[in-house]
Amino acid sequence: MIKKTIESSAEILEAISKRWSGVAFDPARPVSKQQLSALLEAARWAPSCFGDQPWRFIVCDKTENPEAWQKLFDCLMEGNQAWCKNVPVLIAACHDTLFSMNDQPNGLAAYDTGAASVSLCLQAADLGLMSHQMAGFSAALVSEKFQVPELAPRKRNPLSDNFFMGTWGGKS
Repeated sequence: MIKKTIESSAEILEAISKRWSGVAFDPARPVSKQQLSALLEAARWAPSCFGDQPWRFIVCDKTENPEAWQKLFDCLMEGNQAWCKNVPVLIAACHDTLFSMNDQPNGLAAYDTGAASVSLCLQAADLGLMSHQMAGFSAALVSEKFQVPELAPRKRNPLSDNFFMGTWGGKS
């Protein structure tokens, strides 16, 4: 299994420091029902405006329902299909645009769904969860086409490029 490390300017949760977006998945290693349930439970408990929980996840397990998995796979861009073909679980994140309490527009629904998706990522410390759309286990062997992105070190902009104190351009 490939393991990547990061250099952080502050101590962060281990689940975040170990998370990375891999492109090589082991086709012979399915995600168990218990592991999948833990991922979904983490998302279920994410914060949301008024506790409305606008997220809706379509979960397609290749082992349990290959037809549904294929339908979701067919929605991916061709470039993503090349590396997603071995992913055992695909997850489509959607959100309800109206509050359930009054059928009025929920302008925060997409953000709340993002928070639920982040909860999926945090729960998946030993799974290769990609964004919020796929879950599986890293492959030991990486095809030549994907060796560079799979083996490259993780990088992020320095804090000062994206975070500003009090005003645009303020030092963080």
